[in-house]
Amino acid sequence: MTMNISRRSALYGGVAAVAALCGAGVAWQRHRDNELSPQVLERLWACEFDTPLGESLQLSRFQGQAVVINFWATWCPPCVEEMPLLDRFFQQNSSKGWQVIGLAIDQPTPVRRFLGQSPVSYPIGLAGFGGTELGQLLGNVEGSLPFTVVLTPLGALKYRKVGKLSEVDLRNWT
Repeated sequence: MTMNISRRSALYGGVAAVAALCGAGVAWQRHRDNELSPQVLERLWACEFDTPLGESLQLSRFQGQAVVINFWATWCPPCVEEMPLLDRFFQQNSSKGWQVIGLAIDQPTPVRRFLGQSPVSYPIGLAGFGGTELGQLLGNVEGSLPFTVVLTPLGALKYRKVGKLSEVDLRNWT
């Protein structure tokens, strides 16, 4: 009888150890998924895009600020629907050090046309379809739109979302 209890205890102990290792692995993976490597941040800050007005938008000028980067397109209804929300957030929080950047995964002509009808006060970069790669580096593995990341002034990932933003999302950032 003691042999059965010893085997059972060993079995339970082994199962508990495996479960603990699995839990630690999942926790480590989640923590890792919420970080951006120095190489990804370096590539992000090195990006430069044309603006709809033909100027240059260098992301490096926003390094050291709390930054919201929103990937969008004119042909994406949820993207277009959330832009006034982002614009309001920017207007209310830019004096507190927040920056919003829109990266259009679209062709320049429709972006210019759209912004002519529905302007925003935050900078827009013409990332084109190549901007999808940057989104993937930041965690949007499916390449879905809209996609938003929020970075702290130190460059740490604070928030990442695929899909349309809500007022609750924005309240969680500040």
